[in-house]
Amino acid sequence: MNRHFLGDTAVLLGRSLRHIARSPDTIITTAVTPVAMLLLFVYVFGGAIQTGSGSYVNYLLPGILIITIASGISYTAYRLFQDLQGGIFERFQSMPIARAAVLWAHVLTSLVANLISLAVIVLVALAMGFRSGTGVLGWLAVAGILVLFTLALTWLAVIPGLTASSVDGASAFAYPLIFLPFISSAFVPTESMPGPVRAFAEHQPVTSIVNTIRALFAEQPVGSGIWTALGWCLGLLVLAVTFAVITYRRRIN
Repeated sequence: MNRHFLGDTAVLLGRSLRHIARSPDTIITTAVTPVAMLLLFVYVFGGAIQTGSGSYVNYLLPGILIITIASGISYTAYRLFQDLQGGIFERFQSMPIARAAVLWAHVLTSLVANLISLAVIVLVALAMGFRSGTGVLGWLAVAGILVLFTLALTWLAVIPGLTASSVDGASAFAYPLIFLPFISSAFVPTESMPGPVRAFAEHQPVTSIVNTIRALFAEQPVGSGIWTALGWCLGLLVLAVTFAVITYRRRIN
């Protein structure tokens, strides 16, 4: 059964990845837009923003990585909606394919696409002067946090993808996620914010995740912040998977 599920997932994953390769708007949204934001904030606004003695691109990169993920996962909801409307799910149900494989293929497609986009962003940041002295373990820790966050948001995207009544409704949920980093420590220190805004910024998931990644890149102690970041990622992941699976079962039955 496991072998059947894995084989079906691999085939459907290849199908979804081929669709991405043929969709230039996906590439533009998931890679070019975050690169443009990175260039804009570093070269236009960076000189006016006080973040300490370090390079602003070093400060900014973790937040741009989060925005890259938030913009990329909207396509999971979009692709799921398109498959449902096109009758693909009904066709798969009439075939000897593991039901869970259809959903997992979309989730893994999002993970692969986002990892590629994140790699592009890091390469551009390196060309712009980003430097990190962290070792292999530090980079693996950063990658692990980003993978968990991507999976959590992807499973969250599955829910509107299965329940939306229009294409706009399927992908619109990602807009608040994209703007959430702007009310965090992603672009400026939270100390510079007014009281109520600062309170929100310091107690939302993006700030703890960004601060942890930033500390890992800078080889600074992460303290309890890494557990807060992992707690947010794992908590969101468990909730998103639970509700997504329930929604999926109701939708296909």
